Amino acid sequence: MIVRTLTEITDTERDVKTPNWRSKRIVLAGDGVGFSVHETVLEAGSVNDFWYANHIEAVFIVEGEGELYDKDNDVTYQLGPGSIYVLDGNEHHQLRPRTRLRTVCVFNPPVTGREVHDENGVYPLITLSQTGLDPDPTDGSGGADTEKEAS
Repeated sequence: MIVRTLTEITDTERDVKTPNWRSKRIVLAGDGVGFSVHETVLEAGSVNDFWYANHIEAVFIVEGEGELYDKDNDVTYQLGPGSIYVLDGNEHHQLRPRTRLRTVCVFNPPVTGREVHDENGVYPLITLSQTGLDPDPTDGSGGADTEKEAS
């Protein structure tokens, strides 16, 4: 069983900060459960271009308001508390929060914490064997990464 709090993740290698957003990586690939879970907070007025070519992402809006622009289909969706969107077609998308936007995100396959968005907003597909992380969550380490994670 894995039990974690956002407080214990804050300011650790699982807490990734950029000027536009902050992502607390609650569950990662090294935990061995087949998905990753993040709390991501996006700053009001920011413009965020993403494309998860190698992952499916589900995003649940906990608080705040904004827009999701589907760049592939030229459609804009309004987001608010209780909204969810699932990028099941690897859509190029843009998030434009009007207010501070707090979300819970689930990735499949799970991210390892080593991924860095490239110039297209893509996370590469990285496996545990490529990272040197311990994939055995039963050994007490939970595959925890001890270096600063990239966004």
